[in-house]
Amino acid sequence: MSRITVIGVGYVGLVTAVCLAELGHDVTAMDIDTAKIDGLKAGEVPIYEPGLTELIAKNRDRLSFTTDPVEAYASGEFIFVCVDTPPTYSGDADLSRIWSVIENLPPEDGERILIVKSTVPVGTGAAIKVTLAQRGYEHIRYCSNPEFLREGSAIHDFLHPDRVVVGADDAPTRDKVGALYEPLHAPIVKTSVPSAEMIKYASNAFLATKISFINEIANVCEQTGADVRTVAQGMGLDERIGPHFLQAGIGYGGSCFPKDVSALKQLAGNSGYHFQLLTAVIEVNELQKRRVIGKLKRLLGPELRGKHIALLGLAFKPNTDDVREASSIVLAGRLLAEGAHVVAHDPIAMEHIRGMLPSVILAADPYEALEEADAAVLVTEWPEYLELDWERARDLMAQPLVVDGRNSLDGEALARLGFVYEGVGTAAPEDVGTATPGGDDMNTSPSHRVVMD
Repeated sequence: MSRITVIGVGYVGLVTAVCLAELGHDVTAMDIDTAKIDGLKAGEVPIYEPGLTELIAKNRDRLSFTTDPVEAYASGEFIFVCVDTPPTYSGDADLSRIWSVIENLPPEDGERILIVKSTVPVGTGAAIKVTLAQRGYEHIRYCSNPEFLREGSAIHDFLHPDRVVVGADDAPTRDKVGALYEPLHAPIVKTSVPSAEMIKYASNAFLATKISFINEIANVCEQTGADVRTVAQGMGLDERIGPHFLQAGIGYGGSCFPKDVSALKQLAGNSGYHFQLLTAVIEVNELQKRRVIGKLKRLLGPELRGKHIALLGLAFKPNTDDVREASSIVLAGRLLAEGAHVVAHDPIAMEHIRGMLPSVILAADPYEALEEADAAVLVTEWPEYLELDWERARDLMAQPLVVDGRNSLDGEALARLGFVYEGVGTAAPEDVGTATPGGDDMNTSPSHRVVMD
């Protein structure tokens, strides 16, 4: 088995280090964040990812953590770079952490392979190779090995990948890196560095496009009386389309899709090409979050000032504590700007949001968030919310109104309990009542009905 160094212990780096140890390799993980490393040495995991704590404990004998570059590089035949590449104000990827790693690579001490898993623009690998050559680091070979991990299922995704992409300019490097993944029995795409870099951006941009497309269809469904859930089901049965990423909602978020779509659009622009499709994808995603405000105004009246709005979910998706580019941030910000009183709950992510939205009240549980609420918005489809005692919730709320931003609740069941239910591009629940919280003109809306028991 191989000796591996992993630089960065964020979502990608820590999962990569632990899963490589699970495959039997000896792994040293390094980060400049002393608190993170000290915590990991003490058995404290800095991120929430299902199964990660258990896998670290299982592989303790093959895992070590350090802040010392000398110690980290001392034994690594393979150096995995898993540092963050956040977006800049211009939309480009910030590669400062990548270049910091390059500047601190060890001098000649045997052949090594530098493997970049961080998402970097096409052309980054070529620039790094030039820098390595200028520094006389011929002992370091370069490989692009993009990650395709989904937060919340990252361990499964690493150990059961759809494919592994290995980009290098020479066959021996491709073969050596590919051999690390052979136990996974997944297709290994061996290609050039630029193609490997583009595969990552193109994949995420396509998935984001699929999400924005189905959200546009959902908006048309709301105007025509069609149900986007049925439409998506019918589309997904076509093997050319497939069912994945056809879940209409309030838009994508997280650490990957927003920055990667923006970076690819910027990369195209820097190359002299205007990527019109991605411009629309980004615009649709931003507008989709704000459509919730319009629905609340239609249902509660044009003035939201003083209204009590409960947000259920803050993380950008279930099974993660990540709030980067989360829809909850935009929703809360817009509601506060409208003068609403915002109370929120999330099973995992509340500490991460506290400093970002200090005016939002964080409730100890979902029922506390719903108490005296004029409306509830399902932002993240955590199981806790899907299994909520909605009869109890109805009795706690000032007005029984739910805006389902993920189309994950049973609208008909809620309607039978007396709720006004509003989904995204969904057909109305059965019309079994006529009471409306926002005024008589609500009765004509094709996307909601009300029942009172």
